[in-house]
Amino acid sequence: MEQADLFPAAPGRIGTDESGKGDYFGPLVIAGFFLPDDQEGVLRELGVRDSKRLSDNRCREIAETLKQGYVFSVVTIGPEKYNELYEKFRNLNKLLAWGHARVIENILDRVPAAKAITDQFGSERFVLNALLERGKGIELIQRTNAEEDPAVAAASILARAEFLKRLHFLGVECGVELPKGAGPQVEVAAAKLVRARGVEALDKVAKKHFKITERVLKAL
Repeated sequence: MEQADLFPAAPGRIGTDESGKGDYFGPLVIAGFFLPDDQEGVLRELGVRDSKRLSDNRCREIAETLKQGYVFSVVTIGPEKYNELYEKFRNLNKLLAWGHARVIENILDRVPAAKAITDQFGSERFVLNALLERGKGIELIQRTNAEEDPAVAAASILARAEFLKRLHFLGVECGVELPKGAGPQVEVAAAKLVRARGVEALDKVAKKHFKITERVLKAL
């Protein structure tokens, strides 16, 4: 008997998504979520949708509910590690692929899923190459607007909730409120932080390859 018969794939799929990619402050968070085939209706009732269409508080609420009833994985790359890895990869898509591959592998340790869906953020081979032995046989689907799939939407909520939590505590630690995004208010906060704590403070809270870093240092 073949191994595939001994260990049949679980009916369902893994969805993955990330948060913090476009935020100057805070970590990069990648989440994976396993959605059993019969649970789409339950997720709709919970209000699961792309996290960008939810308020921060609602995102946190739904994330806590999802954590109690489903198999998931969250990988957080804090700013210091992010800056180190970015220097190594010099390519954000490769860094993202590494994170997506890790959450897929973590879920496969618990559920023998056969399919994973991710958003389209670069060549599919980035994720495939980053998968370890357990993940090599999975069907990987990358597509634009993947958050329309409830498994990916659930992952986006888990990632966003974790990002918001980590961003808050980073702000508490450095004594400066750290805004989301990469707009003018973010630049103001970065300048305030550098004046108060020095340039090295950005290592701990910011993704330094953003052009904001160059503008802030030039202005100061």
